[in-house]
Order: sequence, then C-alpha cells, then structure tokens
Amino acid sequence: MSRLLALLYGAVSYAVFLVTFLYAIPFVAGFGVPKHIDNGDPAPFLVALGIDLALLGLFAVQHSGMARPAFKRWWTRFVPAPIERSTFVLVSSAVLALLFWQWRPLPQPVWNVDAAALRGTLLALSALGWLLVLSSTFLINHFDLFGLRQVWFHARQRKAMDEPFVTRAFYRIVRHPLMLGFLIAFWATPTMTLGHLLFAAMTTGYILVAVKFLEERDLVALYGDTYRDYQRRVPMLLPWPKRQRTDAATSTATPQPTRH
Repeated sequence: MSRLLALLYGAVSYAVFLVTFLYAIPFVAGFGVPKHIDNGDPAPFLVALGIDLALLGLFAVQHSGMARPAFKRWWTRFVPAPIERSTFVLVSSAVLALLFWQWRPLPQPVWNVDAAALRGTLLALSALGWLLVLSSTFLINHFDLFGLRQVWFHARQRKAMDEPFVTRAFYRIVRHPLMLGFLIAFWATPTMTLGHLLFAAMTTGYILVAVKFLEERDLVALYGDTYRDYQRRVPMLLPWPKRQRTDAATSTATPQPTRH
C-alpha cells in the first residue's frame, strides 16, 4: 500500500470513528438524534431483547478479539502493519454504527427523576463521564490510539517508536480512567428505561471482564513486574486508596496503560 493511500485510509477511519463517537453521546442520552436508545422500530419483548444482546455481544467479541496481541500478529500477515490500528478503529466504528441502527427499544421505565435540579445534575455528570473518556485518550496518546500516528509516521518513512512509560493525571488515580468515564456516562441518566438498563448493565459487565481478564493480562505479559507494581499502587476503576506494599524487588517505573 502506498504511503499516501495509507495516510488517507487512516484519516477516513479516524473521521468515521469521530462521527460514531459523537453520535454515541446523544444515542445513550436518549435525545437529540433521530434514532436513540429509547426509540426506533418496536418489537416483541423477547425479540427486542435477543437482538440487543446479539448486537452487544458482537461488539464485545469484535472489540476484544481484534485488540489481542495474538490476533494482531496473525492479522498483520494480511493487513499492512501501519494501517492495522486504523482497520481496528474502522471495524469497531462499523459495528457500533450497526448497533445504533438495529437497536430495538425497550421503553419500559425503571426510574425517572422529575426534579429539575437533580435531572440537570445527572445530565452534567454524564457529560463529565464523556469528557473523561475523551481526555483520557489524549493522556495515553489520542492519535496513536486511533491509528493516525502510525499512518503519519509511515507516510514520512519513519518508524513509530514506543513512547516512554509514564502515568499522567487521571492515570495516577485509577488505572483505566477511560473505562470509568464510560461507566459514568452510561449510568448517570435521569430517565432509565429497561433498554438503557440493559445497555448499561451489559457494557459494565463487558468492561469489568475485558479489563480484568484480558487487558490487564496483556499488560502484565508486556511489562511484567513494572505493571504489577502499578496494579498494587493504583486501583483499577474506582478511585479509592490502596494499601501500600513495600517490595524491594519491584520496579519503581510506572507504565502508561496501552490501548483499549
């Protein structure tokens, strides 16, 4: 693949991601777009439940599967390495777009907050969650996370070197602030329907399992005792203090968490 074509491919993939991400905010909030989590084509309860679970499951399998190092090693036998991340971003965005399109509403109310002040507080908290998601990507390396750095370096005939292991801002408080932002955004809502509850509960379960048993396993395999030390000192998702342990054999360096 030519360097110019790879750069264009990476830019288009990023643009598709950006549109999908921006659409996700009002989709989850349940207002502001023609098709959101609480409207659309109605279906019998069991049919709607089955379709929504299948869409969530498809995203979980695709996202976690393509992010694993073993898959990347196999995948780059067919896809040029500089566009591997852009391809992951493009496919993930397409699966999310499919979810937005085919989601079946389950509008039965679970709770509804009527007080204007409390509704505003919950909406503001949800907005802060989305802001935490976006800002956390820049603390890692936003353009590397979404494939632009790789195609840019490839276009300039330079090798994209790994960055130093550092923790910044939120990563000093929790190991996965990006995931925490998603959880806040999904649960902080003044109107919780059964469909929204299904979405929030299933994505929460996916985040907990994927982070604990997949992402962190890969990080330990990559960084060894350095990441184990980080795990001991910094909580995974909830920012409560952890007991400090003294271990002279443990490295004091702290890694920057890798891409999700």
